[in-house]
Amino acid sequence: MTTFAPAPTSTTSAVRQQVLVLYLATSALDSPVVGWSLYDGTGRTSPTTGDSDEPPYETGLAALCDGWRLFQAAQMIPPYPGHEYDVSFLKHEFFFERLEKSEKPVDLDDTGH
Repeated sequence: MTTFAPAPTSTTSAVRQQVLVLYLATSALDSPVVGWSLYDGTGRTSPTTGDSDEPPYETGLAALCDGWRLFQAAQMIPPYPGHEYDVSFLKHEFFFERLEKSEKPVDLDDTGH
């Protein structure tokens, strides 16, 4: 007979990732934020789309100055001729991360269960 022990946990502090996605008016980091999303891996907050009328930062540069690390910027792709003024999606997308300590118990099981 095989028995399975529960996954080990730890209550020590662990580092968790927070991800901030900023959509800027242009490809320049100092241009105004026109849209955003925030994901909090620490579990301290549960932000949702549309929960604020004000962006967390005025520009992408302001996020950098506050300690967020830029890890991805949208690829610059020129519009197809004749479609320069089409509206479809926010193309100036920047992903930032910040690592925060979390006191939540950590599941040490590599399977995610």
